[in-house]
Amino acid sequence: MKEKVTAFDYFNVAALTLLCILTLYPIIYVMMSSISDPVLLQQQEGIMLYPLGFSLEAYKLVFDNPSVLIGYRNTLFYVAAGTAINMFMTILGAFALSRRDLYIRKFLTIVIIFTMQFGGGLIPTFLVVSGMLGQSIWTQLLPGAIITSNLIIMRTGFFAIPDSLEESAKIDGANDWVVLTNIILPLSKPTLAVIALYYGVAHWNSWLPATIYLRDRTLFPLQLFLREILLQNQLEETVVGVATGLQADMSDVIKYATIIVAIIPVLCVYPFVQKYFVKGVMIGAVKG
Repeated sequence: MKEKVTAFDYFNVAALTLLCILTLYPIIYVMMSSISDPVLLQQQEGIMLYPLGFSLEAYKLVFDNPSVLIGYRNTLFYVAAGTAINMFMTILGAFALSRRDLYIRKFLTIVIIFTMQFGGGLIPTFLVVSGMLGQSIWTQLLPGAIITSNLIIMRTGFFAIPDSLEESAKIDGANDWVVLTNIILPLSKPTLAVIALYYGVAHWNSWLPATIYLRDRTLFPLQLFLREILLQNQLEETVVGVATGLQADMSDVIKYATIIVAIIPVLCVYPFVQKYFVKGVMIGAVKG
């Protein structure tokens, strides 16, 4: 029997459509602006759904800066190495906290959740991290090795796996490591994909830790170099004075181009993990 369409269904469709428009339009606007003619863009007001003219000069100016390629190289390393460390530590922590026979499991969970509400502050953290790790690349990888919220999500996902599977494996002689690698992880692929996406995006967008701990420009991530380009462009515009001429026109286009350079890799990766996203979040949201 065909289900009856209610007014609430129409409301949901309208609300979600509006939400999609509000989400997509800023991206479309920035993308179209980044390839528009700088002079025509300065004259544009209101909604823009297509480029005004066509120019890739802003991208040329961004990529002519050798620091951008260095930043891409460093950021790709931070994303790959950082996400690997994050996932390894989070998986081990979640597996331990999901063991129902662990005597101090509840106490450890409370202590870990406590860290979500209370921290040492920026200055104590800086003193500890810089004192132990100096100004090395490890300052970008180790201090955030585990994010508590991701650990709790993964622990809850592990809880959702039936105990009978683990018990049958242990009857056959499997130890905890075999249970984790051959049973828990294969059944938790959606949750793992979502948590890896969270960690990867966090590393890709990270710039504050590099600002605090790094002094060697050869170790700077992409976001820090893009921030420098924006600030330098704003400074040049301020020195010139009134926003006139091609240089002032290019300043806005360069801003949009740097935004696209920063977000396009994430937009390319996301569709490949999107199929796991809803399922993984729902599994991790089940109370355990």
